[in-house]
Order: sequence, then structure tokens, then C-alpha cells
Amino acid sequence: MSFRRAAKKDANHVEIVRAFRTLGFSVLDVAQLKNCCDIFAAKNGKTYAIEIKDGKKPPSARKLSDGEQSFMESWRGEWRLVESIEDVIKLDEQI
Repeated sequence: MSFRRAAKKDANHVEIVRAFRTLGFSVLDVAQLKNCCDIFAAKNGKTYAIEIKDGKKPPSARKLSDGEQSFMESWRGEWRLVESIEDVIKLDEQI
């Protein structure tokens, strides 16, 4: 029998989730799911699939995995890549 290892969260995952919640978003953390986004964040009737990457890492370390890329391409709703709290604030200002 094989077990899937827990998905590795980016170092800024907790602070990004906290920033969304502080700005009044509902957040569902699904980072443990394979081939999906990290969280779903919703506010004012809009829901976003959010992929969190650590903006402090080099671009090569922020590349989407094959599963993340496939999810992004097949998702028929709003999808965002968030690398910093500033990205969360920008998204909040757009809605």
C-alpha cells in the first residue's frame, strides 16, 4: 500500500490566507488536494481559485507543476496566481 505525502505548502501560505481573511474574504484551503489550486477565496459574490507561490523564490522555483498547470487551463472560473500580500490587496481592489 502506498500513501501520498502531504502537499508541501509555500512558506508564505499562512500569511496569504491570513491577508485574504483580514480583507473579508471567505477562504477554503485545499492545498492538500493533488492537481488543484491552493485555496478558494470568495468576496462580494465572486470566487477565485488561487495558486500561492513564494514571490521571494527565484522564478524557476515558482513554476507551476504539471498538475497545477492542468488545473489552471481547465478551470472555467476566475483563477489567480498570488505571490505576496500586495497581490492579495490588488485583487481586493479589483472587486
